[in-house]
Amino acid sequence: MKITRGLAAHQRVPHPVLTIGNFDGQHLGHRALLRDVVRQAGAAGGTPMVLTFDPHPMKVLAPHLDLRFLTMPDEKLAYFRDAGIAEVLFLEFTTAFAALTPDQFMQQVLRDGVGVKDLFVGEHFAFGKGRAGRTADLVRFGLEAGFQVHPVQPLRADGEVISSTRIRQRIQGGDVQGASRYLGRYYSLSGIVVTGEQRGHTLGWPTANLKLPPDRVIPADGVYATKTVCGARTFESVSYIGTRPTFGAGERLLEVSLLDAQENLYGQTIRVEFVERVRGDQTFRSAEELSACIERDVRQARQALKAEPQPVTGS
Repeated sequence: MKITRGLAAHQRVPHPVLTIGNFDGQHLGHRALLRDVVRQAGAAGGTPMVLTFDPHPMKVLAPHLDLRFLTMPDEKLAYFRDAGIAEVLFLEFTTAFAALTPDQFMQQVLRDGVGVKDLFVGEHFAFGKGRAGRTADLVRFGLEAGFQVHPVQPLRADGEVISSTRIRQRIQGGDVQGASRYLGRYYSLSGIVVTGEQRGHTLGWPTANLKLPPDRVIPADGVYATKTVCGARTFESVSYIGTRPTFGAGERLLEVSLLDAQENLYGQTIRVEFVERVRGDQTFRSAEELSACIERDVRQARQALKAEPQPVTGS
């Protein structure tokens, strides 16, 4: 898969089949859209492409917002590659770029820059200064410029449109099960295991501790049934997100306890997949009371991991 930054670096390709967006989360709706792009490119003997932006437009348009992401940039590129995309074209999103009118965007980017032949966008796609451009404008311009626009209906689950915004809301509310149904996989966080305060050893449940990434969507504080991936191995686990209020609030961390394995994970990179929330965060009167609750948490986590089916992949 080719990665191109800027229109000046882009070389024309045979019959570009393009979609546009940020694709944060690579949820089931995104994957359905990418399949349409790849399928059309195959039928037309063309090139499946994604046009996306760096930085995220909201970092320029609303820098005061605490913007959190569902996927890291390298994860997003891996999903594009797995979907069969041949080229990802990054355009730098600046205030000058944001000031392009819809007509200027269609002329300078779509017609003159990419030379698009087939364009797949959501039916409510908006673009150009003030998001004034709509799908109908693309259809009109496409008739003049010689490309076809394919409006795509949104994918629904549980009676709702699948969107990155709804997934963020579910995760931040602790509903990681609901998020996994929209993502088609478990939501996960990755990081390098760091040394903690060793309280887990004292309580009988040693933990691998991860610092929470500042730009990622973090599940609500509490205890979760999880799966922990280290290299080629996957372990069932129970994980805690919070500040450990029983011992005086400290840094908010992710603490992971492997259920049926004893591994020295310090310094290693692990990925923690969130399967189901067991309970919210609590303050306990003593370490003994906390230890007894951990035993209950572990039993519930085992039940959740045994009962929970793997999320559908949407393939």
